[in-house]
Amino acid sequence: MSNGVAAGLHPFTWAIWLGAAVVVISLTRNPFYLLLLLFGLALTAEQVRPPGRLTPLDPIAFAALAVAFGGVFNALTTHYGDTILFALPAQWPLFGGPITAEALVYGITNGLVLGGLVAAFAVFGAALPVGALLSLTPRAFYPLAVVITIAVTYVPLTLRHARQVREAQRLRGHQMRTWRDTLPLLLPLLIGGLERALQLAEALAARGFAADPPPPYTRALLAGGLAAIFGGLLLRFGWGLGGWGLTLIGVGAALVVAALGFAGRVVPRTHYHQHAWHWRDALALCGAAVALAAMVLPWAPRVSIFFTPYPALQLPVFEPVLALALLGLLVPVALERRHYDSN
Repeated sequence: MSNGVAAGLHPFTWAIWLGAAVVVISLTRNPFYLLLLLFGLALTAEQVRPPGRLTPLDPIAFAALAVAFGGVFNALTTHYGDTILFALPAQWPLFGGPITAEALVYGITNGLVLGGLVAAFAVFGAALPVGALLSLTPRAFYPLAVVITIAVTYVPLTLRHARQVREAQRLRGHQMRTWRDTLPLLLPLLIGGLERALQLAEALAARGFAADPPPPYTRALLAGGLAAIFGGLLLRFGWGLGGWGLTLIGVGAALVVAALGFAGRVVPRTHYHQHAWHWRDALALCGAAVALAAMVLPWAPRVSIFFTPYPALQLPVFEPVLALALLGLLVPVALERRHYDSN
């Protein structure tokens, strides 16, 4: 029997890990480090994905597409660099001019950055189920988060229902010849979607979902806080009163936080599985901290981070110590567990 305590990493650990991964990937333009992070994060996404859950987007396939498109597009639109591969007619708008290897490499590098970011979010989405994602939402936004989650989960349900309808129509001898033949497929799909929506609405209404409005003074606090933040920005950047501006911004931020806190008190929330902090969370955060420190600390070996192929193409510098520090983002590969502890 399950004791109701999830044995995987804590949702907040994954949230902090995702922030560190995004910062690390965004700070470097070295293709060697980006390739290392891309393949490592793709391995992590496959490792933490629960059995049977489909991956909506393959990070490696997306990175290959982003690299190809980014390299070609940047080479065709940025005619700068010393290594000219060939030249297009100058009278061609936008694409006319010399095609350089530097522009091609710069576009490929940007594609690797985009692929690495998608891989990091793929790890985050594969590791956390819907319930764990909801636990990261502040209580004031919990009803909105539930609605968005339901809308997102309806996409795979609709696709699954469409396949079932298609198989049932095939058994009845239905064949697709023209667009008019889609009516026997769309009508059952629409009726099934409406039935699921009505059942879900009745279930939410029976449980009193979003029945208690927030206290009336929360709107006043929120409006006052936003007005104070706006006034502080005007004082700081409009009239040059930095001290008064920062003070007013701080007061406004405190009012906004207080309004969200009061609004969240009327939102009851229970958890079926309680997520507890464990030594694995500490190790995962330490690994992310090592990778982040290697990028931001001034005494870290980060000479090779700031790579640019312009004006003349050259081989990027590869530092093994920095590459080893970046592997700290892959600590969840050895720590993530896909089951629940038993009594």
